[in-house]
Amino acid sequence: MMGFFFAVSCIIGIVLCCFGGSGSAALDCLLAGADSAVELSISLAGAYLLWMGLINVASEAGLIEKLAARMHKPLRLLMPDAGDASASVTLNLAANFFGLGNAATPFGLDAMKRLNAVNPDKQSASNAICMFLALNASAIELMPTGVIAVRIACGSANAYDIVLPTFISSVFSAAAAILACKFFESGAGVK
Repeated sequence: MMGFFFAVSCIIGIVLCCFGGSGSAALDCLLAGADSAVELSISLAGAYLLWMGLINVASEAGLIEKLAARMHKPLRLLMPDAGDASASVTLNLAANFFGLGNAATPFGLDAMKRLNAVNPDKQSASNAICMFLALNASAIELMPTGVIAVRIACGSANAYDIVLPTFISSVFSAAAAILACKFFESGAGVK
């Protein structure tokens, strides 16, 4: 559906530019936009490769397993029926913590597969699945890597100024998500 709206808006824009007499300006904008897209992609790739490399080194050194072991008890409080999905959930949350949404995706898919395996009712989401989705959507983020890379690529003088506000707002967001899940889990929010 979004593809349809995007295509229609592009066609309308091209038609208006051609009949409005500014076709050459539109072509210049298209080429400049393509150039900016390539520059942004390269800078984002560099930032992602750096952080993914660091996470890979941490994983090879056993730090991820230690983090998963430390997070086991807090995750058990939030998701007591998670089964063996705790490691995947921890890796997903750790990747999101460092702003690596693309790196978090495989861990999130694995966590969902494992959470669904221990779900007794395959037709509806378990409390653990709902909590994981809420935590994943409102993940606490220390280093918004993608946003920082975009700010650097756009020439921001203080690209890292968003770290503290992002962290604070994501802590409140995660707390609200946990409270909402626990509220509905208790049955108080169900009519």
